[in-house]
Formats: sequence, structure tokens, C-alpha cells
Amino acid sequence: MKDGNAGEIRATIRERYAKTALGAGSGCCESGCCGSKDPATVEDLALKVGYSMQELHNMPEGANMGLGCGNPQAIAALKPGEVVVDLGSGGGFDCFLAARQVGETGRVIGVDMTPEMVEKARRNAQAIQCANVAFRLGEIEHLPVADNEADVLISNCVVNLSTDKAQVFREAFRVLKPGGRIALADIVALSDIPEDIRKDVLLHAECVAGAERVEKLESMMRDAGFRDVSIRTNQESAKILEEMFPGLALGGIISSAAIEAAKA
Repeated sequence: MKDGNAGEIRATIRERYAKTALGAGSGCCESGCCGSKDPATVEDLALKVGYSMQELHNMPEGANMGLGCGNPQAIAALKPGEVVVDLGSGGGFDCFLAARQVGETGRVIGVDMTPEMVEKARRNAQAIQCANVAFRLGEIEHLPVADNEADVLISNCVVNLSTDKAQVFREAFRVLKPGGRIALADIVALSDIPEDIRKDVLLHAECVAGAERVEKLESMMRDAGFRDVSIRTNQESAKILEEMFPGLALGGIISSAAIEAAKA
């Protein structure tokens, strides 16, 4: 989407997540369904979307804000010594999980466009003395990462927020080493999203209106240079999405998905 309201969408997203980082908002959804202040609710949401109790253990307070729609760690198959970039790193939750897997010989770079989130993540890293993670302020369409620097790009429910997804995949291809891979958990569209939902700026910030058709995402990734493109939708997510957005009849329209591809 490169229309007139792209700037408004970006500003709304930044404002929403800034409030979440400061503890003044409920996250990506007004209902608090994907970003709650209640630790029990946050933990329950994390378990529902695919995290284990072991992964949730020993995390700094506030790192997991219940903002995801899946678990990229489950598909990334991270190895010791790898360099990982997390698109839209938020409070650092997925970065800290990745840091455990790549070990002291590996590195993790978290990128987020919201200054308040970057500050929060840095405080969290300091609290647990996580030395192999760095957080940088930047946009996922213009990553503050060198060419051919990363082995793996991960992300959790962030690419759908972008108004220029083709550019996100071009940037992902640029920063990955030859043979590098992407492992994303995101929201995708199974059919055309109704126009009234598509034009709703708040629903875009809530990870709904910006979801792209599966076949278009596949085409974008291939055009960027990726091979072995795979988008696997989660049929079980329909019930969760209906609970999160009652009255919108999103079942059969959007779904959470695991997205993978490799750089030739």
C-alpha cells in the first residue's frame, strides 16, 4: 500500500506501540487480546500461539507483552554462532529467546521503529545481562543492518503492519548472507479483505487490515530473489481471531501463518 494514508497508518502504529511500551496502552488491539497488562493473560496468549513454558521462563518483566501471533523460534532452527535479525523486536522477547539458541558466539540484532520500545528492550537486556543482543532504532523497510550480515531473519506479527511489504522482503534479501533464511510468524489474508476493514487505520494497527493475500506474498518474496518460499497457514487460528475481533467475521478471511524462504 503506497497510498495517501500510509503516513497515517505508520503514525498510528508508532503511537499505539509507544503507549504499550510505556505501559499506557493495551498493545496492538484495543481489546487487549494481543497486548495485555495482565501477566497471566500475556502468558496464556503466548502459550496459545505456540510458545512453551520453558521459553517463557526467566524472561525480564515486560519483555513478553503478548504481541505475537506465532512463534518464529519454532521454525527458525537457530544454531550456535548464527547472526539473527528480528524485525519489529518490541520489548525484546524473541531476541532473548534467539540469544539463548545462538549462544555467546552468535549475535542478535533487534530492529524497531518505536523509540520507546527500543529503550524498553535495552533496559530488559541490561536487566538479564544479555550481552549478545543489540537493539537498533529503524524501519523494517530500511533496516539499519549491513549487507550480507545475517544468517536468519525472524519476525512476529510485524510484516502485516508494513505498507510496503515488497520493500521489506527486498531489505530482508539484502541483509541476509547467501544461504540465509527467513522465518516469520505473521497474519495473512486467505481472501480479499472487505474494503471497510481495509480502509480502517486502527484495524491496520491491530494486525488485521494490512494482511496480504498468500499468493501476493509468495510473489513478492520470489521477486526479491528468495527461493523455497513456503507459507503455511494455521487453521486453528480462526477461532482465536474470532474471539479477538468479535463481529468482524474474520474466519476464512485472515489467518496466522508460518512464512519461510531462503536466499539462493
